[in-house]
Amino acid sequence: MTPLGRRLAAEIAAAGPISVARYMAACLGDPLHGYYATRDPFGPQGDFVTAPEISQMFGELIGLWCAEAWMRLGSPAVLRLVELGPGRGTLMADALRAARALPPFRAALDVRLVETSPTLRARQEAALAGVGVPVAWASDVDEIPPGPALVIANEFFDALPIRQFVKVQDGWRERLVGLAEGDDPAALRFGLAPEPEPMLADAPGEPGAVLEVGEAGLDIARRLAERFAATGGAALAIDYGHARPGFGDTLQAVRAHAYADPLAEPGEADLTAHVDFAALGRVARKAGAVVHGPVTQGAFLRGLGLAERAAALKRGAAPPVAAAVDAAAARLAGGGDGMGELFKVLAFGSPGMGPLPGFGLPGIDTGGPHP
Repeated sequence: MTPLGRRLAAEIAAAGPISVARYMAACLGDPLHGYYATRDPFGPQGDFVTAPEISQMFGELIGLWCAEAWMRLGSPAVLRLVELGPGRGTLMADALRAARALPPFRAALDVRLVETSPTLRARQEAALAGVGVPVAWASDVDEIPPGPALVIANEFFDALPIRQFVKVQDGWRERLVGLAEGDDPAALRFGLAPEPEPMLADAPGEPGAVLEVGEAGLDIARRLAERFAATGGAALAIDYGHARPGFGDTLQAVRAHAYADPLAEPGEADLTAHVDFAALGRVARKAGAVVHGPVTQGAFLRGLGLAERAAALKRGAAPPVAAAVDAAAARLAGGGDGMGELFKVLAFGSPGMGPLPGFGLPGIDTGGPHP
């Protein structure tokens, strides 16, 4: 068992089972043994590859999206350009390079990166050295100075803690992490709370159904939407998840590009869960924001001009380079079970911005209108 696993086992032995949310928060964010605090997990040598690592086209198109959104906000003299969970800083570096095409936009930028991992902050600082715009770091969205803001959240919400509830005969009981029986005193297992959850007493569901609630992500969406309604701005969330409300256990662990047991080695694997885009949109709308989408990542990138950008990169390029560009575009926006269909894109922002780029196609059916 890992050092974090032993510590969690001691906590459980002393105070009882913990929620899945508490377990995820410790595994990912513990300052000593948490997954993101102790390593750089991105790229072929890490545990997973994100869209910015696949091709510069992704970040460049996001940068141009931000420039258009800035103009929709009235081209404010100072714009907080914020990224939540910026990884290695690759997306932001590519976005700022694309922003050179619009000098007034670039001159307005005050870049803020919300990151809690010292390891990744160092990576981001190296990637953004010499970009020519102010860059600062924060640990929470509430630390971002006031004023108009554009917020990028690429594969951010999926790594936030969730609670899980399982439907049994007498209602919905919360799934908890407790100690397993056997010779290993630190071995962990899933179990259920002894009593049903009162807040879900009227929630429908078949026996055995799993309901996931991402309270941390919904809280961030609410705070951002309230900010945008008051001072202007928009958020762009790109992640894998479901557009319609539904049931299912989506908690997964990934290590070395392969799935792993979420409880086997706490702190040594990436833990994620599918994002409920319908819930994000519902919370943002209730807080006063206008919601755009969700649409698939493929539709979004094609709407931003992915094909045209790929053609520009291939112009005059050697055949192997041109083939690599085509492969990257297909990986980012292709259909089937790839990123282009599995990943969704949702934006929410201040009223009066009008239709935003990339959302020209009808949004995905999220199960009917939401208040």
